[in-house]
Parts: sequence; structure tokens; C-alpha cells
Amino acid sequence: MSQIPRTLPPNYRENQLPSFSRPALLHIDASSQNKTLCPQCDMLVALPPLAYGSKAVCPRCKTTLTTRWDEPRKRPIGYALSALFMLVLANIFPFINMRVAGLGNEIRLIQIPEVMVAEDYASMATLFMVFVQLIPAFCMVAIVLLCAKVRLPLGLKAWMARVLFQFKTWCMVEIFLAGVLVSFVKLMAYGDIGIGSSFVPYCLFCLLQVRAFQCVDRRWLWQDIEPAPRLDRPLTAGRTGMRQGVRSCACCTAILPANQVRCPRCHTPGYVRRRHSLQWTLALLVTSVMLYIPANLMPIMVTEALGNKMNSTIMAGVILLWGSGSYPVAMVIFIASIMVPSLKMLAIGWLCWDANGRKKPRADSERMHLIYEVVEFVGRWSMIDVFVIAVLSALVRMGQLMSIYPATGAVLFALVVILTMFAAMTFDPRLTWDRASETINKEPQGDGK
Repeated sequence: MSQIPRTLPPNYRENQLPSFSRPALLHIDASSQNKTLCPQCDMLVALPPLAYGSKAVCPRCKTTLTTRWDEPRKRPIGYALSALFMLVLANIFPFINMRVAGLGNEIRLIQIPEVMVAEDYASMATLFMVFVQLIPAFCMVAIVLLCAKVRLPLGLKAWMARVLFQFKTWCMVEIFLAGVLVSFVKLMAYGDIGIGSSFVPYCLFCLLQVRAFQCVDRRWLWQDIEPAPRLDRPLTAGRTGMRQGVRSCACCTAILPANQVRCPRCHTPGYVRRRHSLQWTLALLVTSVMLYIPANLMPIMVTEALGNKMNSTIMAGVILLWGSGSYPVAMVIFIASIMVPSLKMLAIGWLCWDANGRKKPRADSERMHLIYEVVEFVGRWSMIDVFVIAVLSALVRMGQLMSIYPATGAVLFALVVILTMFAAMTFDPRLTWDRASETINKEPQGDGK
């Protein structure tokens, strides 16, 4: 299935288009006056008519506002059902195996948390089950139920849709898969590593669940559950919602009066700007910095070989991989576990300082918005080292010959990653645009250019 193509040029006319494309445009012409508030910069945008496979983006910050897919029901249902089937297969059969000096061991996915619970590391097992198994499975089930128009109470549908888009960030299936590949490289020096019959289904599950999320548009889904409430006031595209006395619901994207606290469609409370956004972000940031120092100093993994125990910190693991010649893997671990968390915390602090600053030109707002998008995207990939430890501790169980156990540093590092993710979520990106001059007065056309 091809990626979303570029859409209509800014000055298109229907009679200039090929005849085969006219029916789609005529079908959606009735919704050409729909307006939405950009969740990133608060600009009110008049949505243009969209052909199948096209998207509308904000002309100021280039954030994707809505996407029009062909078969908006069947496509996500197909991907989600296929992903669930592959997840079941991935948990039934052996996942990976290892042989060292004639001794072998193989594990299934479901055995990874069992081993960590047996070693009194229930916190690590909980993180694995929640981020890799339970949340992705729930999201796929929610997509199937919501897109298939199953008869459910309206309140339950609204709750499922609200939780679905909140949980999307916490699906770490692809990060766990990357951690497995890194584990292979680490273990190749000790013995023979092989993949089980469930490894390929798990890879397919990873691809299918990502594709299912891509094919579900938030705006379309909420309109399908319940139409957005109507406003009794005229709105001007190209101006911010705050200056027009309206706000956007952070959950269902409905445009509401600024003084209306609770959304009538999804029943989510909200305000013009997130209350105490900077205070919460800074509090979480300071806490993560305080935990990051001991997370790097304390061992994250204990290796027991022939009766000798060796503690490994994050940096020690990077140095060991670099010394053994595994330069790409060492760079991946260094970037994901050292560089990304450090730069992310610096970037969040910079965003908070900038949001408290004086009036700034539009170029500064665009730069800070780009930093925010990068922080939001790369933050969760720091969990790769935690998943590497989970795989190693579950697979390498060969008694006195060789065993690997998680250590306290892994739990602290996981908390750092989670807290920085929460810090990015509590930060209101619209604060970086509030003092920028409104220089965008045109309506977007498809790709917003």
C-alpha cells in the first residue's frame, strides 16, 4: 500500500482535474467549510476538500490535521485483526533460542515476564507486559470495535476512543523488536543464537499494528462516534482560537467556547491552555534528572559466569561492545541510552525557558516547534536498553555456566524514560506560538503549502 501522496495544488479548479477524480471531490464538497484548530499552534484552519489518500496540514506549523483514507473502516479493521492474530502466534511458539557449550535454552514471549518475576523484578516484568503486550493488544481491539460500528453504549465508545489515542504513544512493540536485534549482537560472542517459529509473526505484528494506527484518523473516528457540537459564533480562518474566544478539545479535536470546561462530545475537561503546564513539565524534568544520575552510576545488569559476578553500567556496556568490534550496536546503545535522554532533558528545559520568554519572531517559534516534535518522537526509543536487559535476563539462564540478571539501574533508567515522556506530554506546544505574530492568513490546500 502506497504512502499518502501530495494533494491538490493551492489554486486547483475542479474542471482542471481529470474526469476520474471528480466523483471523489463532489462527494466531499459538502464538508469543504469544516474548520479545525491546530493542536500544536492553535491556528484556526479551514479544511479543504480532500481526495482519497490525501491529508491536510496546518500552514503555520505543518502539523497533520486530518487524513482521508479509502475504506476508512475495512482497512484499519483488517490490519488490526491481522495484528492480533500474529500476536497470538508470537506468544504460543518459541521466540528465540541460545546454545552455549552444549547447553541450550529457548523462551517464548510470555516467559520473559515470568522469569523477571521469579527473580524479584516484578517492576521490569510489569513494564514489559504493559508496553509490549497489553497496551498494543487493547489498542488493536479498540480499533476493531470502533471502526466496525459494534453496538456499544455511547459512553463506552467515547472512553475507548479517548484511551486509544492516549495509549498510542505507549505502544513500544517496534522498540522491543529493536532491543531483540541488539541482544542478538551481544550474545553472538557467547554462543549460537537462533530464532524460533514465533519471531516472524512478531515482526509482522509490529508492522501491522503500526499500519493500523496510521489508517485511523482521529477527526474521522470522533465524527463517526458523534458529530462535533456546533458553535453559535462566526470563526475566521487564519487566526488563533484564543483570540477568537474558542479552544480545541485535546481529546476529540472539537471546537468549543473558551469558557466551556467540559467537552459535550467526549466529556473530557480542558482549558484554553493546559493548566500549570510549565510547572508540571519542570517538576517532571527535575525528577528525571535526579534519577538519571544514579541510573548511570548503578549497574543495570549483572552477568554471572563460572561463579564470577560482573556488574555492568550503561556506559560499561557501550565500552564493551566498542572494544569487541560491534561498532554499530555500540553507537545505537550510546545514542539511545546516553545521548537521547541527555539531549531530551536539555531540550525540554529549553522549551520551558522559551515559553516563558518575551515576544519572539515566527522563525523562533518554528525552530522551537521542531525541537518539540523531535523530543516527542525520540523520547520513547530510550527504552531499547531496558528491553535488551529483559531479553538477556530471560534467555541467558544456564546455571553456573552463565546467567544474566537485571539490576536496580535498569528500573531507574526506565523511570527516567517514562518521566521524560510525561514531561513532553504535559508541555503545551501552543505556548511557543502565543507570542508569535499571526502571519498566516491563507487556507491550507491539501499539504498546507
